[in-house]
Order: sequence, then structure tokens, then C-alpha cells
Amino acid sequence: MKILVCLSNVPDTTTKIKLNGDQTAVDMAGVQWVINPWDELALTRALDLKEKSGGKIDQITVITVGESYTEPTIRKALAVGADDGVRINMTPGDDYEVASNIAAYLKDNPYEIVLAGIESSDYNGSAVGGMLAEFLKVPSVSSVSFLDIEGEEPLMKREIPGGTETIKVPVPFVAIVQKGIALDPRIPAMRGIMMARKKPLTVVEPAGEGAKSTFVQFGMPQPKAKVKMIDAENAGELITLLHEEAKVI
Repeated sequence: MKILVCLSNVPDTTTKIKLNGDQTAVDMAGVQWVINPWDELALTRALDLKEKSGGKIDQITVITVGESYTEPTIRKALAVGADDGVRINMTPGDDYEVASNIAAYLKDNPYEIVLAGIESSDYNGSAVGGMLAEFLKVPSVSSVSFLDIEGEEPLMKREIPGGTETIKVPVPFVAIVQKGIALDPRIPAMRGIMMARKKPLTVVEPAGEGAKSTFVQFGMPQPKAKVKMIDAENAGELITLLHEEAKVI
């Protein structure tokens, strides 16, 4: 059995985001790139499953859609324990283009289980996993917080209002995972970093469809207003401000 983990290359949460002059794109200069947190947890769970499978899971592959600057992120995933990596050589325009091109690769290189994070920490699109399953015409399960293999059958769980839902689906399938799928992401050890340099990283050209949407403009959030100090004895002024300015009462 083989597992494919979809990786999104995202800015570190401590990176200060800047826009270009006409605010039509993000300025990528000086950005520190990391593995998307949800994808990192998905990879951790895939590695856990492989280690406890007794050889039934024999390959963990990571895949991303991006230019060469994404390769350090892929190498980190290899250092953590993935067996090989794939980079689809393009700058994607939207979620549709990402899903289409991963699906095109999978049609010639099938995997039994595909894991995708529920969203990316940059654009928060929450669409790639579901679109990918549609392109492949396979089942998908969203918001997965638990994944295990019982015998030859994958078992998943997700939280629902008032309880937990347990799901079984036939392979191949796409699991869209959220927090809870693994407790903490794995940290690469020095040995893993050295081994990652020799692990295969395949670069393929795009074979899927193009983007269906275009970013027109970005906007930074409005700066927060200055704090107003109200005398503790002046409850009337506080109520007025909450009603007329904050509009919370």
C-alpha cells in the first residue's frame, strides 16, 4: 500500500506579509517558507501508520505544485521520513489548477490513500482535497481527525455535533485531515537531514488544466484604533462608545 501526502508550501506564520505596488500580488522577497501545518500533521500520521503496518505500507510520497523554491520544503518532508518527493513544476493560479495537476500525476502513478490538509495557512481555500477526489472520481472524507488501518481496511473518524462519526471507505480514497490527526509534527533529526539529500525528488511538468479564477487585488487589514481609556466612574461614556463606535450593544 502506498500513501501520497499533498504538501502546500506556505509562509512561516512569523513572516511579515507585504504586497506589491498595485496590490495585485504578495511580495515574496524575504519570505521564510514552511510546510503547511495541516499537511505536516498528515505526513506525521502517514509515517506513524507505515511504522506500525508491518510492511503493509511500503511507500510514503509527498507532492507539491510549485517552482524550484519549494524544494527545501519537500526536502524537509523527506528528512522527517517520507520516502520520495514529487514537484509539479509550475506556479499554480488557484486551487482548481493545483488539484487538476495532482490528479493528472496520480492517473499515471496511483496511490491507495491520498492525504490533504483541510486548508492552507496562507489562502485558506479548503478546496484542493475535495476537488482532487472529484478529478480522480474516488471517495473523499473531509474533516478527518483520526485515521488507522484495521487489517486491510482504512478506518476514519471525525467530530460531529454531539459526538464522533466513524467511517470506512474502499481504497483508493482522499482523506482531508484536520487537527487531531496527529498530536505534534515530527522534527527532522540530523541523520534524517543527511539521508534526505539522497532521497529521490522527481520534477514533472504540468499535465492538468489551468486556473479558473484570478486574484484581482489584495488588501491589508485596517490598523487597529488606539486604545481609549475611560475613567472607572464614567460608565455612561463607556456605554456610549460601545453603542455608537464599537456597535456591540
